[in-house]
Amino acid sequence: MSGYDPSTLQFYADEAPVYTASGAGGVSRHLPAFADLLPPGARILELGCGGGTDAAYLAARGFAVDPTDGVAAIAAKASERLGRAVRVMRFDELDAAAAYDAIVASASLLHVPRPALTAILARVHRALRPGGWHLATYKGGGCEGRDRFGRYFNYLAADEAADHYRAAALWAQVEIEEGMGGGYDGVQGPWIKVTARR
Repeated sequence: MSGYDPSTLQFYADEAPVYTASGAGGVSRHLPAFADLLPPGARILELGCGGGTDAAYLAARGFAVDPTDGVAAIAAKASERLGRAVRVMRFDELDAAAAYDAIVASASLLHVPRPALTAILARVHRALRPGGWHLATYKGGGCEGRDRFGRYFNYLAADEAADHYRAAALWAQVEIEEGMGGGYDGVQGPWIKVTARR
């Protein structure tokens, strides 16, 4: 099973100008508190950077940020915002080992097809340095499906997320919090936040 859904990637390619403009209002709500956990100058990989808003925030705080996105058109828009190159990389192309102090995936790993998620999380764990931190947010729900735009979501319940993380690697810490939130589709619904440490 591949680590991506082709029709979801195509949506982002087609909607890149509108989608990247939509997130300009502020950083992901969990990012500031997560950044407080990190040492000064930490090297951070961002998976699915979108328009680059979060990467800009992290860079402004003095971190060494490696923003990536799986869609070339999105990466190009992020490059414009950040004034630097943004790598095009799908999640299943992550092959780094012990290279990062933190890996951030705000509303991005939620597009990984369920059968591939554990393997992707194993790549995330491998790419972290010992003691490194990982933040990810997922739309909740407990039943995979598509939204009105045709985008695939794995819609994990909290216990399902915990199972995927435990199956992927031996983490020193995995904390899962549930809450409510919205998204690009304007729909409010359940979300889960995962904070993990290698």
